[in-house]
Amino acid sequence: MNSQNPLVSIIIRTKNEERWISSCLQSVFNQTHKNIEVIIVDNLSTDMTVKKAKEFSVKIITIKEFLPGKSINDGIKASKGKYIVCLSGHCVPTNENWLSNLINDLKNEEVAGVYGRQQPFSYSSDLDKRDLLTVFGLDKKIQKKDSFFHNANSAFRREIWNKFPFDEKVSNIEDRVWGQQVIDSNYNIIYEPEASVFHWHGIHHDSNLTRASNVVNVLESIKGLVSYPKNESLDKMNITAIIPIKGESFFVNNKTLVEHTVNSIKKSKYVKEIIVSTDNPNTSKLAKKIGAKAPFLRPPELSKNYVDILDVVRFTLDQIEKNNQSPELVVVLQEGYFFRNSNLIDQMIEKLINEELDTIIAAVEENRGIIVQEEESTHIVNEGFVPKKLKKSKSFIGLVGLGLVSRPMPLRNNSLGSGKFGFYEINDPLVSYEIKDATSLEIVKNLTNLENEKY
Repeated sequence: MNSQNPLVSIIIRTKNEERWISSCLQSVFNQTHKNIEVIIVDNLSTDMTVKKAKEFSVKIITIKEFLPGKSINDGIKASKGKYIVCLSGHCVPTNENWLSNLINDLKNEEVAGVYGRQQPFSYSSDLDKRDLLTVFGLDKKIQKKDSFFHNANSAFRREIWNKFPFDEKVSNIEDRVWGQQVIDSNYNIIYEPEASVFHWHGIHHDSNLTRASNVVNVLESIKGLVSYPKNESLDKMNITAIIPIKGESFFVNNKTLVEHTVNSIKKSKYVKEIIVSTDNPNTSKLAKKIGAKAPFLRPPELSKNYVDILDVVRFTLDQIEKNNQSPELVVVLQEGYFFRNSNLIDQMIEKLINEELDTIIAAVEENRGIIVQEEESTHIVNEGFVPKKLKKSKSFIGLVGLGLVSRPMPLRNNSLGSGKFGFYEINDPLVSYEIKDATSLEIVKNLTNLENEKY
């Protein structure tokens, strides 16, 4: 075995990590230390974690029941490396020297293990930021009595693991239990801040958000203590636009609405692929002719009047993913918004990324009273007929068909409002006007004729 270039086995435990796993593995395979093998220990992920992981040279082990120590032991048993690294599936190494810095001290026989720094993402909660920034500092430490150890970002020699395998019965803190064992056996533990990862969540469970926010504000103000990863690179993201269409497309200015919509999407700097989801063979042929894809006809039951647009999008996304495609963002647009600005799509995508949102929807402010009629009652859900200047809050109407950008999981799970949700305000009433029928179509035609007469 080459002692100067030892094989390092990187054990990554996963459970529904599709948002992070690609970034995690890209960084792992970009390390200066190249002699590695990666073992994914997956706990029955129901999202795209495994599919995304298979895009890299990894070995995948599936476990049915998750116990932290046992999952690490199972991964190590399937590995061959002299050095073992444990990395969380939602941790992303901050630079290409992470691995070499993490394993460097393992040459010292007195050292049982090394754990690295963990930094929050910019969009981590203040509770998590407080935890990570206070626990994982900038000074390297040699721990002779302190048994703290953390397997989200750690390394140890195989020979040490042979003596001290992880406890397979504890439901958590298997790393602290292991740390106490090696300290009791007169080994040292090293904290190496130069082996740093970005970590999605923190290590404590304190519910005092106000106190956490105050601590984070102080920590973030300390020069050199905090650095966040750059936003995801839009140029490299796989972004797919879906246009749901029922039947054949209306004509405006000698072009179909679907052609207007496709041409608008083609101006996007970020959208890589356009999918028309239709039930009509003629619309499918037209879509292909104008540069979109229509790989299937959706079933007739998805064209019933009671079917929601998001049901169609969910079906379409499922078909796309079954065809071995994994969009990282999905853009939803209906053809009926003729006056949609061509730059709206990119502006919404950029806002989603910059604000670290899961979903963003185009919306218009609604100052009128919104009345809801239920079986036994009728009531107003906003501040109703209070003058606009006196209202304490604003109400908005979401326009999915005008524009929606989302990560796949909220669409797949029908949970758009459960993650970080935002909206993109539309101020031009013409942009939000939708062609729904022959009457609204005629109005749009008349409006476009008026515009043409100006020039």
